[in-house]
Amino acid sequence: MAATMPQQDPPKADPRRWKALSLLALVQFIIFLDATIVNVALPSIQRDLGFSEATLTWVVNAYLITAGGLLLLGGRIADMVGRRKVFCIGAGLFAVASATAGLAQNSEVLLAGRSLQGVAEALSAPAAMSMVALLFKDPKERAKAFGIWGGLAGLGSAAGVLLSGVLTDLASWRWVFLVNIPLAVIPMLLMPKLADESRAPAQGRRRPDWLGAVLVTGGLIAILNAVLNAARHSWDSAAVLTPLLAGVVALALFVVVESRTAQPLVPLGFFANRVRATANVATVFVASSSAAVFFLIVLYTQNILGYSPLRSGLAWLPFCVAFMPGLFLSTKMIMKAGPRATLATGLAVSAVGVALFTRIGVDSSYLTDLLPAMVVTALGFGMTNPAMQNAALHEVSEADAGLGSGIVTTVLQMGSALGLTVFVSLALSHQRGQQATGVAEDLAVVRGYDHAFLIAAGALAVGAVAALLILRGVRPAAPQQVDPAAAGDDGAEQEHTDGLADADHRRRPVRQGTRD
Repeated sequence: MAATMPQQDPPKADPRRWKALSLLALVQFIIFLDATIVNVALPSIQRDLGFSEATLTWVVNAYLITAGGLLLLGGRIADMVGRRKVFCIGAGLFAVASATAGLAQNSEVLLAGRSLQGVAEALSAPAAMSMVALLFKDPKERAKAFGIWGGLAGLGSAAGVLLSGVLTDLASWRWVFLVNIPLAVIPMLLMPKLADESRAPAQGRRRPDWLGAVLVTGGLIAILNAVLNAARHSWDSAAVLTPLLAGVVALALFVVVESRTAQPLVPLGFFANRVRATANVATVFVASSSAAVFFLIVLYTQNILGYSPLRSGLAWLPFCVAFMPGLFLSTKMIMKAGPRATLATGLAVSAVGVALFTRIGVDSSYLTDLLPAMVVTALGFGMTNPAMQNAALHEVSEADAGLGSGIVTTVLQMGSALGLTVFVSLALSHQRGQQATGVAEDLAVVRGYDHAFLIAAGALAVGAVAALLILRGVRPAAPQQVDPAAAGDDGAEQEHTDGLADADHRRRPVRQGTRD
């Protein structure tokens, strides 16, 4: 009778894991909170610190660009230095940055605080996601953990809009930043007691691409400055050409560096796949349009319609509610019709919704003019998100799924910053042209917003057509069970968590489609 080998017991789960998850998810909550909480407070910030409408975009962009530009780098640093240590450093830095922004007495200090918040996100978020994966090795538990993770992220986005109105109306805009301090300090202090340190094995560890991160971030900042300056100066002026050329040179050098380094921040070959490339272009269109809608409509409701910050925040609640059915419809549609039809439909619905915003005037009604546009736009944006994520991971191996998702996040944040700058610049240019012909200021402002919305809707419509034409031959996604237990032992830890550290800290990989 053959001897039977004793069955090895699975690794014992860490009894502290759920408490650790609560702290990791709390940081995820405040990251999403800060993505929306500043929007409703923008008019108050503008009045108190003397921002112009053009420079006000940097209150949003300073956060987006630094977070997006450094996100993948932050994952590499966490792998090298230690994920728990980098998470705690990021959480502490977020508290310091929030205090800096909340106590700022001038625009320069506020923007410095917002930039530091972006750096803090780039450090803490990818480290946190890797820690969640390592703490929960059981597939069922991990699915539940990421469900809590994602739920708190969505709650943070919705809560940000409402909380911004409450804090700004009842206290001060400064509290939209100061409220983060205890929420960031608590995880920083308690996490060392609830999770062990982990890092990638030295032999498989990838080095951070410092030069690539500096070039892409600096290049985008320079180009955004040029676009904003174009609203006040001619395109052939030094104020526009100097930062524009500097930005183009920096981005060109970024491409050269990424093509030659052995461990690039963004492997350029990743975009050779037409489906993935289309998904990332669609991400730019959606991110650009959504950033413009949030920014301009907040200014419109408060500066033109005279809403209080609280009422302005409440006005966005139907948008948050309508977003969820879009997500549900998209998930169902991807399985039946594939990412091509789903993405094209979502972009088309989004285009209709944004086009409806062109109906606003100096005395518009919320129920007849704003509400329909918000609901349709939210439905469309909700439909595009899962479809973009699905297409962005087309024919990506499990080992590279984190990289693909991380790239989508970076493109999302960079696209938001670029789109916000471009559309605000277009609105301001059109507004000045209207005022030059004798149009009253409020009417000129609204016509400038309408002009920007019309172009944004056109871009989304072009994206819908492009998705239909380029994504031919992409079949509906086949159900696929991905084994999430790759981090179950030390030998497998590097492959799994390297991708996770680079991953989109806001999404998990989704099912992938296959080509004909």
